Amino acid sequence: MNELSPKRLALLAALLVSLFMAAAFGLLNIWMRPAANWWLLPALVVLVFPVAYLVFAYVMDRFIYNKIRLIYKTIHELKVPRGERPQSFSAGPDIIRQANQEVMDWASDKKKEIDDLKRLEAYRREFLGNVSHELKTPIFNIQGYVLTLLDGALDDPGINRIYLLRTEQSINRMISIVQDLETIARLESGEVMLEKACFDMVELAGEVMDELDMEAGRKGIRFVFGRNAENPVMVIADRKKIQQVLTNLMVNSIKYGTENGRTKVSFFDMDRRVLTEVTDSGIGIPREELPRVFERFYRGEKSRSRQFGQGGSGLGLAIVKHIIEAHRQTINVRSTAGVGTTFAFTLDKG
Repeated sequence: MNELSPKRLALLAALLVSLFMAAAFGLLNIWMRPAANWWLLPALVVLVFPVAYLVFAYVMDRFIYNKIRLIYKTIHELKVPRGERPQSFSAGPDIIRQANQEVMDWASDKKKEIDDLKRLEAYRREFLGNVSHELKTPIFNIQGYVLTLLDGALDDPGINRIYLLRTEQSINRMISIVQDLETIARLESGEVMLEKACFDMVELAGEVMDELDMEAGRKGIRFVFGRNAENPVMVIADRKKIQQVLTNLMVNSIKYGTENGRTKVSFFDMDRRVLTEVTDSGIGIPREELPRVFERFYRGEKSRSRQFGQGGSGLGLAIVKHIIEAHRQTINVRSTAGVGTTFAFTLDKG
């Protein structure tokens, strides 16, 4: 029945009516026994069939069309953006199949929208929880230091300066979180315009190494160059943004690197692109956590976070991913437990 169109249904109904009329005429003719009237049977069928077909076709077409038009109109009025005219509905030769496909497509779209909304709602809850958690610690620290100072420690020269310095550190942490959130929001909205230019990645990486040399030295971590760093490696990108990428990746390698380890920066020629890798000799990232390392505030295993006591905003890798994607490039991560982690991203060759 799903394959029947209104016209086929009308044809079937007309055929049944014609057969019924023929049978009735035959029974009546047998009962009255006017043998001379049998010749009227073909004429009756020829007359009844087209009339019945036209009547049934019109009634069914109008009935089905009007019912399906309401469904079609409702679906497409929900689909059409505000300000645009809804799509007109024209009854095709297979109106039932057409309407069925429309309803199935509409239901599929709605299911996808509901799934997306559920996913975004879960992400929103997690994101708000992470933001509140990250801000709660410095706020409570500031409150504790200020209350202690107000309770009398302000007059103690051995304590007041220490508490004021710790208060400043907590304030700077809050500022860092807010600034990083603002950076991500601007990157996502497309407000940040890239100022692309041709520059040497080896030179830029060397500058970042010099800036972080003291911080790395506290853990005995050495910065080294890997392959293809003997000659300039020219790329076309926003130099300041890529500097931020390298800084975040190298700071990350210091946080999770082992004592007296190393961070290696390597470059690989990929035809029209350059692949840059930042490799540490840390404890690695569990395989199940790799897909989430670029999420905002994602810290991975709690014991791992406590062990290495990382500071910052927890948004560094999320910013890195947004900057690379703003360049229409890709970044990925691979890691082996007990060996280390490598972050690799591409840029257009200069």
